[in-house]
Amino acid sequence: MKKVFVKTKNVKNFITLMNNLKQRAEGVPGMALVYGEPGLGKTQAVVWWAAQNDAAFIRSTNLMSGRWLLEEIVEELGEVPYYRSSELFKQCVRQLKEEPRVIIVDEIDYLAADSHAIETLRDIHDKTNVPIVLVGMGQADKKLMRYRHLYDRISEKLKFEPFTQGDIKGIVDQLCEVETTDCAVNYIYNQTNRFRQIVKLINKAENIAKANGLKGVDELTLKEFINDDPIETTETCKKSK
Repeated sequence: MKKVFVKTKNVKNFITLMNNLKQRAEGVPGMALVYGEPGLGKTQAVVWWAAQNDAAFIRSTNLMSGRWLLEEIVEELGEVPYYRSSELFKQCVRQLKEEPRVIIVDEIDYLAADSHAIETLRDIHDKTNVPIVLVGMGQADKKLMRYRHLYDRISEKLKFEPFTQGDIKGIVDQLCEVETTDCAVNYIYNQTNRFRQIVKLINKAENIAKANGLKGVDELTLKEFINDDPIETTETCKKSK
């Protein structure tokens, strides 16, 4: 499988969001929310963008507290965290003022019930004016609404939508090392709309082609080797030779 980062429609919308956030007018708050159902490439998108733009990427966990969150941010900024919480917060603010960087917090749902952690992020934004991007699941928007002071600072929002058929064709065409017919792409589209599962099907397609000496695969081939389901062929869905 090719090592390529595929820019789906969601990814392109995310890039636009980040550009808007970084180029926002004076006085416009700099927090953003990216949310959506699992498997649509949110984490892949933010990790890719963070690496390309030297952003501080934090992945929250179920047990994370406000202090733990500060420690993770400070470490991402390249410093050794102070012990006392008050000094730790000042350390984080000082570093971001000296060298501003975008902060991306993934899995924000884990922190949504912790007012201290959520308000800490708001305080960091207010003290430094650096963009802070919160990334969460489909209900993250509703979960954060109860923190009115924080929610008012969210100037950009993006909900990741299910992959279109064009997205999946782009993913298959750019990642798969063997040829795939339009029927094979359509089969994958009808099977799943989650990135990891799409990648698994692409990997199976490559293995099928390699094991059977095929230059490519079509819908019939995928079904025969994956599901063993009898199907009817069409003129546009003939087995690859």
